[in-house]
Amino acid sequence: MRSSPLRILIVGAGIAGLAVARALRLAGFRPDVTDKLPAGELTDTGLYLPGNAARALHRLDLHDPVRPLGQVIRRQRFFDAAGAPLCEVDLDALWAGVGECRALPRSDLHRVLLSGAGGAVRHGAEVRTLELLPGAVGVTFTDGTRTEYDLVIGADGPRSSVRTLAALGGPPRPTGHVVYRAVLRDGPTVTDWTALLGQRCGLLLVPIGEGRLHCYADEAGNEPPADPLARLRELFADYRGPVPEVLETLDQVHVGITDEVELGRWHRGRVLLVGDAAHATAPTLSQGAAMALEDAVVLAESLRAAGSVEAALMAYESRRRPRTRWVADRTRDRDRTRDVPPALRDPLLRGRGGRIFGEHYRLLVGPL
Repeated sequence: MRSSPLRILIVGAGIAGLAVARALRLAGFRPDVTDKLPAGELTDTGLYLPGNAARALHRLDLHDPVRPLGQVIRRQRFFDAAGAPLCEVDLDALWAGVGECRALPRSDLHRVLLSGAGGAVRHGAEVRTLELLPGAVGVTFTDGTRTEYDLVIGADGPRSSVRTLAALGGPPRPTGHVVYRAVLRDGPTVTDWTALLGQRCGLLLVPIGEGRLHCYADEAGNEPPADPLARLRELFADYRGPVPEVLETLDQVHVGITDEVELGRWHRGRVLLVGDAAHATAPTLSQGAAMALEDAVVLAESLRAAGSVEAALMAYESRRRPRTRWVADRTRDRDRTRDVPPALRDPLLRGRGGRIFGEHYRLLVGPL
């Protein structure tokens, strides 16, 4: 279908949607991109991109504009709550031949993807109904306009409306963790990806360039607190290392719960789900953006190679499922370490933690 003038709609202008738009443009397609949110409504946090995300950005021909942004991360360091070392992961060795790991503001990556996608997004356009037709999809928007497309791609996140409208699944399932995110300026000097692990909670600090730190914390639970900053200071009051200075400097925290999405199928008729709409997990392995970027690469390749949209969607799903299933399984494996008492967990991590955590990415180092 390389020269086919397919009418394609991408619903969602986040990382997944814009990456798919970029990949399809490189493949010769000209998709429409819509988003129900107004332009510029984006909560800025930090983002860590493992080596497989860098490889996907190369395939999208976006490595050069991303390269000056943020900071290259060369190792992960794990500590206990008292600040004593547990283990390390050499990221250059782990991702050798794949790509470098980088941390940057999410808004920086979004800006690069928006430019790469052609920049034209119809904001404030919410899909009201989807009608599966023979060889097409009828789309009605909340403003009453209706258009037919040859392919509709739902890239609208874990709470995807496209997923619901196409009867591909219901709401996401909470994973049982409350998460806190912030970008810290003028905080302590942290040069590596640095995690401090306690009892059923942990705190992560990642430098994202220009003296800024991405701060991420989580704890077991399903109810966000009314005062996130007060809760953070309560949770980590006894932590050492850079944590006291972090808690003193923080002034704004975004809080939420983590969800996962696990579906029997990702497409129905000519409606397809990508990114978190299809396979969201907790952010423990930092694979959300990476999986979305990989989805984009593989979908464009599948559409170019197949003789029909239906064949392309089947090929795409068969290629992507093993990797996304691996991420979901390894995420749950790592999340279970929260429930292990530190007295049992920490000696294990001191002995084999680097190998254990590195093994979580083994399949992802391999080719797409």
